[in-house]
Amino acid sequence: MELKHFIDTQDFSKEELLDLIKLIRMIKKADKQGATPRLLEGASLAMLFEEPSTRTRISFEVGMAELGGHALYLKPGEIHLGVRESLGDTAQVISRYVDVIMARTLKHETMEGLAKYATVPLINGLTDYNHPTQVVCDVLTMIEHAPAGKKIEDFNVTFVGDATNVLSSLMLICTRLGMHFTHAAPKKYQAPEKWLNWARENCKVSGGSVRVTEDPVDAVKDADFIYTDLWWWVGQEAEIPERQAAFMPKYQVNMDLIKKAPSHVKFMHCLPASRGVEVTDEVMDSEHSVIFDQAENRLHTEKGLLVWLVYPRLKQATKEQQDVHAGQIEDFLESHFLNPVYNG
Repeated sequence: MELKHFIDTQDFSKEELLDLIKLIRMIKKADKQGATPRLLEGASLAMLFEEPSTRTRISFEVGMAELGGHALYLKPGEIHLGVRESLGDTAQVISRYVDVIMARTLKHETMEGLAKYATVPLINGLTDYNHPTQVVCDVLTMIEHAPAGKKIEDFNVTFVGDATNVLSSLMLICTRLGMHFTHAAPKKYQAPEKWLNWARENCKVSGGSVRVTEDPVDAVKDADFIYTDLWWWVGQEAEIPERQAAFMPKYQVNMDLIKKAPSHVKFMHCLPASRGVEVTDEVMDSEHSVIFDQAENRLHTEKGLLVWLVYPRLKQATKEQQDVHAGQIEDFLESHFLNPVYNG
């Protein structure tokens, strides 16, 4: 079976991504009926974290358990990727212990290094460049909350705020799938040209569109979904005054901005959110908000990804094979450790 990693949605075609989302929806439907199939019985997942995360850890750990497998959490400080041994050695050793690896790394180069040497599927749980598991979940949420009868190729998605790792992933998956994507931000904080070029190439194939503007009101006028993210992250504390001055109040998602969009617009946020900063409480707690449906969908997305990558590779022993091996081992134990003559 060909080894497949999930590092970037750009590595997959529109058809592959839609098939993945179809699988996730089937698993979610089963979950809602209390009938999640234990497709990964006996499988093991290693979760490597260079920085902590609430949603990523819980969704993968619970998801693996519900599928019948086991998850091992290696928290920040327990594993030093590329420090005491090479990334290649670490990836190959862990691959001998588990069936799949999920990593959340500070640098995208670290993820690429792990992927180069891992001999089991590797899932990107976030890097400084992208967050692909989050945006698959986001597309699932959009499909569930889209206006009735509207095709995915007709979705209008507006991201208001900084060019974060979520912005890069969201822009690329949306344009890959043929959606119409707009990024509204001050000039300094807009998507870099490299990302935009990739998105434009996606649009040539998918029929989608991408644009960038400094005008948030214009950006949301046709939006089916308005999305935002934090304006600063760990390590950017020194930039907070400058960033706050650049974004506030023009780019805050508040009810005044929501009212400039169509009445059916939905608000999305990957969380955690700084309430009262990039978005107001009023918006987050409004009927427009789907943030908690979105957060729940991380669980279903992780389960779908795990099944998609791991299930085809699992060694499925027959009952006869299990009985043969169990019998041989039990006979050995009986003759060597439980036999009074042998034990003297």
